[in-house]
Amino acid sequence: MTELLEPRAMGRDLVRRDGVRKVRGTATYAFETPVESPAFCHPLQATVARGRITAVDTTAAEALDGVLAVVTHENAERLASTDDAELAVLQSPEVAFRGQPIGVVVAETSELARQAADLVRVTYDEQPHDSVLSADRGDLYAPEKVNPGYDTDTVQGDVDAELAASAVRVEQTYATAMVHNNPLEPHASTALWDAADGGKLTLWDSTQGVHPDRKAVCSLFGLDLERVQVVCPYVGGGFGSKGTPHANVVLVAMAARALPGRAVKLALTRQQMFTMAGYRTPTIQRMQLGADRDGRIRALALDVVEQTSRIKEFAEQTGVPARMMYTAAARRTTHRLAALDVPVPSWFRAPGECPGMFGPEVAMDELAHALGMDPVELRIRNEPDRDPETGQPWSSRHLVECLREGAERFGWAGRDPRPGVRREDGWLVGTGMASSVYPTMRQAQSTATVRFEDGRYVVEIGAADLGTGAWTVLPQIAADALDADVDDVEVRIGDTRYPIASVAGGSSGTNTWGSAIVEAARQFRGKFGRRPEDGDEAQGSVDQAATDDEHATYAFGAQFVEARVHADTGEVRVPRLLGVFACGRIVNPRTARSQFIGGMTMGLSMALHENSAWDARIGQVANHDLAEYHVTVNADVGDVQAHWIDEHDPYVNAMGIKGIGEIGIVGTAAAVVNAVFHATGVRVRHLPVTLDKILPGLP
Repeated sequence: MTELLEPRAMGRDLVRRDGVRKVRGTATYAFETPVESPAFCHPLQATVARGRITAVDTTAAEALDGVLAVVTHENAERLASTDDAELAVLQSPEVAFRGQPIGVVVAETSELARQAADLVRVTYDEQPHDSVLSADRGDLYAPEKVNPGYDTDTVQGDVDAELAASAVRVEQTYATAMVHNNPLEPHASTALWDAADGGKLTLWDSTQGVHPDRKAVCSLFGLDLERVQVVCPYVGGGFGSKGTPHANVVLVAMAARALPGRAVKLALTRQQMFTMAGYRTPTIQRMQLGADRDGRIRALALDVVEQTSRIKEFAEQTGVPARMMYTAAARRTTHRLAALDVPVPSWFRAPGECPGMFGPEVAMDELAHALGMDPVELRIRNEPDRDPETGQPWSSRHLVECLREGAERFGWAGRDPRPGVRREDGWLVGTGMASSVYPTMRQAQSTATVRFEDGRYVVEIGAADLGTGAWTVLPQIAADALDADVDDVEVRIGDTRYPIASVAGGSSGTNTWGSAIVEAARQFRGKFGRRPEDGDEAQGSVDQAATDDEHATYAFGAQFVEARVHADTGEVRVPRLLGVFACGRIVNPRTARSQFIGGMTMGLSMALHENSAWDARIGQVANHDLAEYHVTVNADVGDVQAHWIDEHDPYVNAMGIKGIGEIGIVGTAAAVVNAVFHATGVRVRHLPVTLDKILPGLP
């Protein structure tokens, strides 16, 4: 058990420290980095889905006045490491997917670079490609592990026997769509090689982790860490896509190395974001539930099929949350992958938990309907007192409280369970709900420094604020750990000059960095007491090994949705969306509410709008821009509310906090689908919910 900090600054509804700079436009993002006389580059991309480059003609491009370099596999430098095939760009003539970077043009202006890129002529030996995911493929395989290191398959008990003995069974296949991250700021970088400084590279990159970014670049180019500095004070959104470097970072570094002493800028176009920045794999989920007449689950099985790129494996851990969410006498989860000629999938907000709670939570609604039982009561009835997978006690689990408080706030009581019976002014009205979960993670080593300067405390740590509020909440944590006023604490982040910090991902940033800050503050107080002098300094570190391994640590929540479906047109509206969460101590209610609401809005987007429509003929997303790739906006939802319960958890860390950045998206799509069913009697099992899936079954 950890001794928790006494809250003084934590829990206060403080405004964002970076808010004014962002509103006024003075916050400097990667592409906006002020450098002298920058050049600009634009990637060349493959126009075939599989094949080999046989010739490249750059003559016309190089003839344009103002074109500084055209780099292809024929003249690109050889990278020190090609272990990561996604990052080993321009190292061979092989083409693994349409949109793969095959070159980069550097010019005096971004417009000229794009014009020159269009003039490069590439000849291919095109080969047949395979880019269609299905559950009946003969070449599906089991990966060794699923992200980030979970077992691929798990079995507890005799699932088939328990299913056969169940009085009520649900056996359905659910599917989630391929979806792409589209943060407001695209992936962007400014790079500068300083030949006079021993070949030092400075990289201003839009990244969720400056230190992991630097480590990857050093490995690729064979450089010592001291020769690379990564700077990122502000990020215009990432949602996981900027949690690991992609090919654009390598391209801009290559382009800058071709022009030593001159900075080069690169910002991906919106279309390029659909091929070079990762995406969430589509999933096919075969779900089986068996229960007694009283609603006690006897068997649970989830068999997942998803895709990966042929050149680099990424296995989303879709089946993992089903292993621990509800009690069951027997359970099974499996993952199978299809290696296709497609871009490389990667992290997308709540990887695993988000798609992985869709099938199970819709199946739970189907089971409740088959039993004639309230779906909230069904979940409460199957509440486990220990983690069903590990047998460990919970550090804290207040899902039941979230369910009950959410139901009360939403007005769930008195709900007519019959679908398709409530009509108002031509609209069919229904309500639905689902549970949510996200593990409480602390990443690998992070270190913080506390120093006393000019009468104030300065905290330095190489963390990244991708919009979640690190600039604001880390000073609050430091102030409590130092027993100081929060206005007397300055935190410096977003630069590899500061001590090593883990990536902002897995809802682990505040947890990990905050723990390092608390340890540094304790070291500082132990050395210098309450009366420090200028120059006094101490450092503190935490590591994954220091986390509690005797308890199962998770955050939980419940989402409630009202859906309205037009009885004639099938148009879907969601006027109300409400979530209640149990995520440990809330450091800042203002930033927390923003994260919860943002996650739920993104879950609504997943339910109703987001779908990367795959054109298998050419191996490309057809709607690869924001004109046709639809996302939820303000007009799509009326009342969005996020609430939380006060949760005391002394096992997770010294702050008693859990991650909040991702749990809001988990469960929301299932709640929307369940509400649409209650409104219409039409069960949509393949996201997103579109007119063609609703109209044929409308009453």
